[in-house]
Amino acid sequence: MRLPLFRTVFALIIINKAGGLIYNRTLHEGGLNKISTNDYLVLAGTFHGVHAITARLNPIKPPRAQRTSTSSTGAMVRPDPPSGLEVLESENFRMQCFTTLTGIKFLLFTDTTQTNIDLIMKRIYDMYTDYVMKNPFYQLEMPVRCDMFDRKLSSYIREINNR
Repeated sequence: MRLPLFRTVFALIIINKAGGLIYNRTLHEGGLNKISTNDYLVLAGTFHGVHAITARLNPIKPPRAQRTSTSSTGAMVRPDPPSGLEVLESENFRMQCFTTLTGIKFLLFTDTTQTNIDLIMKRIYDMYTDYVMKNPFYQLEMPVRCDMFDRKLSSYIREINNR
């Protein structure tokens, strides 16, 4: 008899570009061990530092590859900026990072068998832009306190976790 795979999204953390924790939410009870708010703050700061260091560990490319190239239309194309740590996987969970162009980092903690994490992250980012960034009362780089974002996120993750 084969056991079913449990695909679960456990938690979401959002870190501002300075490395400060601006949002944390446990999305599945009984998934990960509980940690304190102080531990979340330490995790955010530590991850920010590790991400910055790993972004600098990119292999050195030959001088010809470092120049900006031109596309088929002749327009100049910038090389992709170096990315830092994107996935950390243990035997119990996977942590995936999505970094926006403005430096905001979304850390999603999932079961190791969870599929389509990129699509889940994109949908979460879309909700963030729709319900947090378009909120006239939200101040950039400050903690996220938006009930509509919380409700939409909970509904979306509940749908994923109940599949």
